[in-house]
Amino acid sequence: MDDLRVGHGFDVHPIGEDQERPLVLGGVQFDGPGLVGHSDADVVAHACADALLGAAGRGDLGERFPDTDPSLAGADSLSLLADVVADLGADGWEVCNVDCTVVLEEPRLAPHREEMQRRLGEVVGAPVGVRGRRAESLGPVGRGEAVVCLAVALIRRR
Repeated sequence: MDDLRVGHGFDVHPIGEDQERPLVLGGVQFDGPGLVGHSDADVVAHACADALLGAAGRGDLGERFPDTDPSLAGADSLSLLADVVADLGADGWEVCNVDCTVVLEEPRLAPHREEMQRRLGEVVGAPVGVRGRRAESLGPVGRGEAVVCLAVALIRRR
């Protein structure tokens, strides 16, 4: 059935040492240190965009927004996500929903979940679910050295 398509997205960024750089997750700022990356390094927005690109058969986030492009330095990842959604819309696709799992040790997402879901949903134009999970001290994520996000998106032809 070509009217419905599913895409899976993934992103990971290391946690930096700059206490002044905010941690941005799902468009919401948390106290630093932020994630290391060319843009604002919002792993949640990146995984959502990657899932949408995958569903539409449009490659991946790195192809569309390469970290070698100086104009993207410090870019707002919600703007990048909005660009992906607009491109898909211009091609006749609409987002049904996106669902994300963020894996990190700190901070706790629960107090900010509703705001993250609202901000992402406004950009995507559909419900976005966000859940936080811990890596239980396993690997670099469990040691608090990185943050991972996995996302799945469902799109349909208008």
